[in-house]
Amino acid sequence: MERPAAPAAHEAAEIRLTITSPEQMRELGRRLAKLLRAGDLVMLSGELGAGKTTLTRGLGEGLGVRGAVTSPTFVIARVHPSLGDGPPLVHVDAYRLAGGLDEMEDLDLDVSLPDSVIVVEWGEGKVEELTEDRLQVVIHRAVGDTTDEVRHVTLTGLGERWAAAGLETLTG
Repeated sequence: MERPAAPAAHEAAEIRLTITSPEQMRELGRRLAKLLRAGDLVMLSGELGAGKTTLTRGLGEGLGVRGAVTSPTFVIARVHPSLGDGPPLVHVDAYRLAGGLDEMEDLDLDVSLPDSVIVVEWGEGKVEELTEDRLQVVIHRAVGDTTDEVRHVTLTGLGERWAAAGLETLTG
């Protein structure tokens, strides 16, 4: 019987979490911020109201950036400079952008990426070309007429950067 090949260092690292309140989602963002560094791209996806902006608010708190982190839906992108020596947070909402990376070029994300942490809500099919190394965060929630606060969050680290980034520390 053949042994399965050892996974390559650049294969996806994945964890799954259950979040039961907006404060827990925000705390996940604060803890995740400790793993982030300049040059990181975080893609957030999930239904409306899933908690993407709440998670990003926690990221901003954890990164120690200036300004209240709110949804950039109507301005497309907001830059939150660091209050210390960390990277700025660039928060993008690509929901209203129909095109791929071409339409996003006006935002100069490729220029900002090396020096910033870029978080893109609704970025699937639009920003993957920026880098092979990215963190994909998918937030599932019950849809329809429900008051259920439970969210199932899957974090998938793609590329060499995330192979040993310590995502498993978020489960504790």
